[in-house]
Amino acid sequence: MSYYQHETAIVDEGAQIGDDSRVWHWVHVCSGAKIGRGVSLGQNVFVGNKVTIGDSCKIQNNVSVYDNVHLEEGVFCGPSMVFTNVHNPRSLIERKDEYRDTLVKKGATLGANCTIVCGTTIGEFAFVGAGAVITKDVKPYALMVGVPAKQIGWMSEYGEQLDLPLSGEAETTCPHTGENYQLSDGNLSKLT
Repeated sequence: MSYYQHETAIVDEGAQIGDDSRVWHWVHVCSGAKIGRGVSLGQNVFVGNKVTIGDSCKIQNNVSVYDNVHLEEGVFCGPSMVFTNVHNPRSLIERKDEYRDTLVKKGATLGANCTIVCGTTIGEFAFVGAGAVITKDVKPYALMVGVPAKQIGWMSEYGEQLDLPLSGEAETTCPHTGENYQLSDGNLSKLT
């Protein structure tokens, strides 16, 4: 085993966990899970069978990553944030064949206690504020807050709000990294 596993954690046979990952107290990883390198699974995290977690993700305490949720590299899941996988659940009706895919792209942040409704895609380096409820796709670099969540700004890859309008044409520089960003047709991109 080339990763750390706390003695209270349960990792089912068949689960794939990359080197240098850390599986902390009371975590349960199901047999079909695929977890990358350098991942941290905080206390009381659950990882389902049909889940992929990319390298360098950090999943804080009390998060359940249910089937059909896929996290790319460097995703941050704040404490007690929520994923769903059935759009209209009922206890008395079996809907396991109706799971909807959720994709969280590289570098995105999902704040504490936010909820990601299934079937959505969170764009690269997007930032979902604490307690927000995501009900539709989120653009790359978008800053989302509220219930239901609305975009209120743009974030740099470093994690700082950028001085840009929500739409139109504009450019700005991240004060921490000096990287340049361009807003065009309502979409933000980093200039290389």
